[in-house]
Amino acid sequence: MFQFDGKVAVITGAASGFGRAFAQRGASLGMKLVLADVDSTALAQTVDALRATGAEVIGVRTDVSDAAQVQALADGALEAFGKVHLLFNNAGVGSGGFLWESSANDWAWVFGVNVMGVAHAVRVFTPIMLKQNEPAHIVNTASVAGLLSPPSMGVYNASKHAVVSLTETLYHDLRNAGGEVGCSLLCPAFVPTGIADAERARPESLRNSGGPTRSQLAADKQLQRAVRSGKLSAEDVAKLTFEAIAERRFYIITHPAILATVRLRHEDIEQQRNPTDPLSLKPEVKQAR
Repeated sequence: MFQFDGKVAVITGAASGFGRAFAQRGASLGMKLVLADVDSTALAQTVDALRATGAEVIGVRTDVSDAAQVQALADGALEAFGKVHLLFNNAGVGSGGFLWESSANDWAWVFGVNVMGVAHAVRVFTPIMLKQNEPAHIVNTASVAGLLSPPSMGVYNASKHAVVSLTETLYHDLRNAGGEVGCSLLCPAFVPTGIADAERARPESLRNSGGPTRSQLAADKQLQRAVRSGKLSAEDVAKLTFEAIAERRFYIITHPAILATVRLRHEDIEQQRNPTDPLSLKPEVKQAR
């Protein structure tokens, strides 16, 4: 069982949603916290709120798509607490609409945060954890969109499929390397968080010059509705995630009803039939999302 009390957790995307819930859960378990987010105002508010509860916590404003800033985050964590035992690669953004209407900026922004943010952190923090020769764990936040391919979510789907493959490979690599570092893959369905409002954090240099297309407007409306209808809270997901870490369990599927559609996708592949729309045949999936 992984022990949390007195250990150090680094959390990206920590100023809202899952990240903030992970921080609150970690603080309740006696962890020391290093919180990172691109939104410096919200980050400061989260740090202050946790300190008011007695938690040991620092905030480091970080754009995870920037390798140098991720290195600075690691340096800040080591300077403050000396070690890192738990890493949540949680920062994420999304962009919807028909694939051919997604701009080069959409791809660069989503992949920069969702994929390269995870890659930078794995590259920087894993050697630190291995060198410590103590139990440590990495949690990468993907999505059920990394296990399925819903329509009008192509850029986001592709980024989360990349995180799934990256994390499964990380699991094998860590086992082959030996040591006490483990990892988990978090695949939640829609939960009321700030993911639907991620556009506010898009850098000016990656903003689109034109307005959104009809498909992008429709995808955004659907996303807003789905997020609001989520049955689990971010706190629920945090509790499930910490339970999985304690058990050293790899797959963290927060909405088990989705597994029927995951199996359907696998059957499509195995039987070499055309892909089934994951939202068209399974009403329980729509309820879970």
